Amino acid sequence: MQVLYVIYQYLIAWPILALCTIFTAVTTMIFQHWRNSWWLHGVQAWWSRMFFYMMFLPVTISGTENIRKGQSYIFVSNHQSMFDVWVIYGWLPVIFKWLMKAELRKVPFVGSACKAAGHVYVDRRNTRSAAESIKEVERVLRDGVCTVIFPEGTRTKNGQLGAFKRGAFQIAMDLNLPVIPLTLTGCYEVMPYGKAYVRRHPIHMHIGKEIDLSQFEGDRDRAMDYVRQQIQDTIDATKHA
Repeated sequence: MQVLYVIYQYLIAWPILALCTIFTAVTTMIFQHWRNSWWLHGVQAWWSRMFFYMMFLPVTISGTENIRKGQSYIFVSNHQSMFDVWVIYGWLPVIFKWLMKAELRKVPFVGSACKAAGHVYVDRRNTRSAAESIKEVERVLRDGVCTVIFPEGTRTKNGQLGAFKRGAFQIAMDLNLPVIPLTLTGCYEVMPYGKAYVRRHPIHMHIGKEIDLSQFEGDRDRAMDYVRQQIQDTIDATKHA
């Protein structure tokens, strides 16, 4: 069955998803003036959900009640696979901007569309450019617009939660914005690092409770360790559920 499933992916699912990607990218670029509108975000969420519908992957979400309407947040998530992006884009019920690796700018259609949508590229090899990107993120986090950051900086290679970087927590402290941890499980099993095909597995995203970082009195490392532990605890609880 797995062989037939892989054949289906390459002959049917991925070609259809490529067309969906082109359609969504062109739509985003044409209507970029409305980049913060719910209708355009809905188009992008539909595109993301199509990856799960076409691959027959069940997705469940919990914790949506933890989001206050109109509040800007810094969402921080563990990073298991490329499917993380589509889960969050498809089911996180807020308007948000990604903080993305500069290398993704080169992806055909997607790179230009992400810029048109207001997502922010960060060149981690250039300190000055990275600092300017952080300032750009700070400018867009207004009126309920949020950002989503993978503080590990890259996908896990072994399925384990990696070390966090401080950037997300510095932004949250500078702007006095609450952090909400996102915990993803199942994405690594769907497509582990280095694999070129999808394996069927349930996926779950848990939206945690907001965390006021003022309690850490400017200590980024303590804030970072606390949020990371919240995500790790949720991963562990999900495994034993």
